[in-house]
Amino acid sequence: MNLSLALRLSRISNLPTVWTNVGVGALLAGGSVADPRLPLLMLALSLFYTGGMFLNDAFDREFDAQHRPERPIPSGQVSARQVFSFGFGMLALGMAVVVGLARASGGLSAWQAPASAAALGAAIVFYNAHHKNNPLSPLVMGLCRVLVVLTAAFSMVAVLPGAVVLAAAALLCHLIGLTYIAKQEHLDRIGSLWPLGFLALPLLYGVWLAGSAPVVWLPLALYATVLVFALNLLRRRARGDVPRAVVTLIAGMSVLDGVMLAGAGQLLPCVLAIGAFALTLVLQRWVAGT
Repeated sequence: MNLSLALRLSRISNLPTVWTNVGVGALLAGGSVADPRLPLLMLALSLFYTGGMFLNDAFDREFDAQHRPERPIPSGQVSARQVFSFGFGMLALGMAVVVGLARASGGLSAWQAPASAAALGAAIVFYNAHHKNNPLSPLVMGLCRVLVVLTAAFSMVAVLPGAVVLAAAALLCHLIGLTYIAKQEHLDRIGSLWPLGFLALPLLYGVWLAGSAPVVWLPLALYATVLVFALNLLRRRARGDVPRAVVTLIAGMSVLDGVMLAGAGQLLPCVLAIGAFALTLVLQRWVAGT
């Protein structure tokens, strides 16, 4: 398997959003930017993400053969067995890194972080194996990202702070909203407007955070702009608008992470999260984000 093919299978352009998810979990749980565990957690959870993307193509090979024959497996560029092997191998390697960090932490997160990582691996496999025609698939996908945040947090503390739980809930609402909306054919019917409620919840939480930390208004304004831009694309539904809206909302996860970090007084990480948003948009022009 060559590098170009591996990058396509991994949807590597979205990796910066995983890094900011890790940052939210670790920093809101009391970690610091200088903590040596932070880059290792980013590596471990990047492996979970890329492994999950490999498995997505492997499990979807029959669907892709009918609807996306240019994808690597149906086009004959790589075998399903090889993609399965790489995918499960990356999940195992990511798990090993989390377990190693937990053992080195002195016992605080000796079982919580590995248990969360194991749940993440199980959710990734379940989602990829059963997401087609599953009305709950947006929830499962959202839980995968939530478990990234929780695994990072449990690598720092044994008991989750309330800020981590609320940030994870906001991220879950963002993912559920974007996934359900992307599946709608129209946004001009009452029955298809309900997913907007999920996207409103992170905004409302951001407003609440801004009440005690005015600096939150800056990343929150950017997050609102991202939502308006993407929703306008979904409303217009011109050729290419839906994929563009989806990848924009994927990148927008990093902006939401910036809101959470600003609310906790983590200003430098907030700036880095906004940079990750810009980096994701740039990388999506190089490697497709979906």
